[in-house]
Amino acid sequence: MVDEMKALEHNGTWDLVPLPPDKKPVGCRWIYTVKVGPTGKIDRLKARLVAKGYTQVYGQDYCDTFSPVAKTSSVRIFLAMAAIRHWPLYQLDIKNAFLHGDLEEEIYMEQPPGFVAQGESGLVCKLRRSLYGLKQSPRAWFGKFSQVVQKFGLKRCEADHSVFYGHYSPDKCVSLMVYVDDIVITGNDITRINQLKNHLFNHFQTKDLGRLKYFLGIEVAQSKEGVIISQRKYALDILEETGLTNCKPIDNPMDPNQKLMTDQGEPFSDPERYRRLVGKLIYLTITRPDLSYPVGVVSQFMQNPHVDHWNAVLRILRYIKGSPGQGLLYENKGNTRIEGYCDADWAGSPIDRRSTTGYCVLLGGNLVSWKSKKQNVVARSSAEAEYRSMTLTTCELVWIKQLLQELKFCENEQMKLYCDNQAALHISSNPVFHERTKHIEIDCHFIREKLLSKELVTEFVNSNEQLGDMLTKSLRGPRIQFICSKLGAYDLYAPA
Repeated sequence: MVDEMKALEHNGTWDLVPLPPDKKPVGCRWIYTVKVGPTGKIDRLKARLVAKGYTQVYGQDYCDTFSPVAKTSSVRIFLAMAAIRHWPLYQLDIKNAFLHGDLEEEIYMEQPPGFVAQGESGLVCKLRRSLYGLKQSPRAWFGKFSQVVQKFGLKRCEADHSVFYGHYSPDKCVSLMVYVDDIVITGNDITRINQLKNHLFNHFQTKDLGRLKYFLGIEVAQSKEGVIISQRKYALDILEETGLTNCKPIDNPMDPNQKLMTDQGEPFSDPERYRRLVGKLIYLTITRPDLSYPVGVVSQFMQNPHVDHWNAVLRILRYIKGSPGQGLLYENKGNTRIEGYCDADWAGSPIDRRSTTGYCVLLGGNLVSWKSKKQNVVARSSAEAEYRSMTLTTCELVWIKQLLQELKFCENEQMKLYCDNQAALHISSNPVFHERTKHIEIDCHFIREKLLSKELVTEFVNSNEQLGDMLTKSLRGPRIQFICSKLGAYDLYAPA
């Protein structure tokens, strides 16, 4: 608490002033956190002064609050780029990041509990800087950070505003990614990287964490062969919390013969526990594409879970028990092509008969993006379901190409999209108009523009080689293992 107060005073966060008659002060409180490292060992104890932002009034105490954070796909793309080019990855941590933001509004806050200035108990804090808890603090901090980084000479990506880059010669570059106060830097210009670090040291209280090892709960291992990411500690923590550390593992996360319904069986006695556990499983899918479909299914029953839904969640945990160290390997495979696989399970939902879209995108043979999502409308044919899946995948392919072209990472190569439905491929390549297509929204047809411009090419893939199959339906264990091996997803801690 003393260290936090010193940081607040050093930063000039507030001035003690009498409260104006027409103003109401915002309250504050202390929050205590135990910070742990990737091994589970306690790293440090942390105290933070937090404003009670829920008492702020819109239009008076704050206006805009939006602040961008890096997409998880951007994080994986960043790591894959470093692996392909054999670039080192460095990590920095900004201490008391939100205290650096400049406030535009006039805000008054009560003095911190336990640190009321002697003889000045009637005064309040007029905030000069942003503070944790204020609704506009994330926006104020990101604006300040962007200003400092761009002053160094880096440019902000339009495809993802949390990514910054600089090219100082045809073969020298530096890239930076920020997620709130965690920063990752990579590139092949070591001199510029060190200059960038010093630039940040001069503007913020920054801790150099060295080579990237632990980021957003993701364990990162760098070697000459490539970059490995996993969430083993996080997975083991979930198993320990639910008491399934010693459970019997199984080889698939969901029974292919089971169809979960809305009002199936008895209501579950602790819905809050169900929601909390499913939320943690959603976060685990950052490095586990094999969990995306089953977790997506059980997340549809958050509002009113039943016992059968809870048992389905426990089955997912038993699957995780068999491979808690499952993760992704990024390596240089000799190319930087962007390829996508899309699939759809037509009318697969027994509740509303909507189809499920599944896609995965590879950069140079490395899996960087995937999704398993129920479609918004009921498809009248399997061709329509697959065509909608192709459209969603094309959107992701175009965005990834925009990001990589801004970073000048790859050549203007033609992207390739694989689909296992001949009818959908025919619709995408020809402006046909018949009973199967006349009701499909116009925006779905933009895939034809990408094909005509030669930016994208489609190709048929046999269903046995369809890597998106795992993201649309429940599969048997051997089939899951086959697809995972093709995607570069391995249990990194399994005995050789």
